[in-house]
Amino acid sequence: MEIGRILTAMVTPMRADGSLDIEQAKRLAAALLESGSEGVVLAGTTGESPTLEFEEERQLFSELLPVCHERGGVLIAGTGSNSTATAVESSERAQEIGVDGLLQVVPYYNKPSQEGLYQHFGSIAKSVDLPIILYNIPGRTGVNMSAATQLRLGHDFPNIVGSKEATGDLELQAELIQHAPDGFKLWSGDDAHTLPLLSIGGYGVVSVLAHIVGKQIKAEIDAFLAGNVDEAARIHRSLLPITKAMFLSSNPAPIKWTLNQVGFEVGPLRLPMVDPPEDVQAQIRAELERVQIDLPLPAQSV
Repeated sequence: MEIGRILTAMVTPMRADGSLDIEQAKRLAAALLESGSEGVVLAGTTGESPTLEFEEERQLFSELLPVCHERGGVLIAGTGSNSTATAVESSERAQEIGVDGLLQVVPYYNKPSQEGLYQHFGSIAKSVDLPIILYNIPGRTGVNMSAATQLRLGHDFPNIVGSKEATGDLELQAELIQHAPDGFKLWSGDDAHTLPLLSIGGYGVVSVLAHIVGKQIKAEIDAFLAGNVDEAARIHRSLLPITKAMFLSSNPAPIKWTLNQVGFEVGPLRLPMVDPPEDVQAQIRAELERVQIDLPLPAQSV
């Protein structure tokens, strides 16, 4: 199975009362696949995973899987946890639903050692047959998974097929790419670093920004792969201001607020997340005036 170079870490639409809006989630997934994404990641940080109940996550996976497959896209389930037993159980249940792969974040808050990380991810990999993408984001987890640990996992477990790298550390990422086993790919976990990662041999991006400019991101990657580096760099630079605006407050507050502003109603955030402050909203509005939003507005049904 080809996972694809452009995945969107999808927000989770909610109704006004804070409950899941599954129909709008289906519309959003369809729109993202139409606008350049090759798959969606559900129940990740952008999807407010810390506030989702396990049954809500499973409902998202099962309801959106046909939407993705009908459009030739993949569904990657965020089933990570800082409890290995919980991550294993969630991963096994996601496999039963039929998802295409798993995103496994570094355990957060309990700050395991590198050996603990190896044992954690190894236990998950042994429990399922699905392809697994590691997720290294020390700014949120408090632990940076070393290149050595990621390489050890990639060599020892064939179904660990890559890493979503959100460290911004090109030296670490270059070491991963240089010594990775065949088939092990690197996705940027930060929209601002997509092109730099591609330039050292990275594969693609798990994007937040693709919610609103997916076609531009696809054009950037396509230009790079075609050898038109100047054009790829031009697109990359043109997107940097809106990228910066999307992360002036903690993700996913800015992108969810933005989707509501451009007419794709995804509802409120769940506490403790709240809308970005007014000064951030003003900066986002200014950037939206300069960027062509290409997300198709939702049809009435999917």
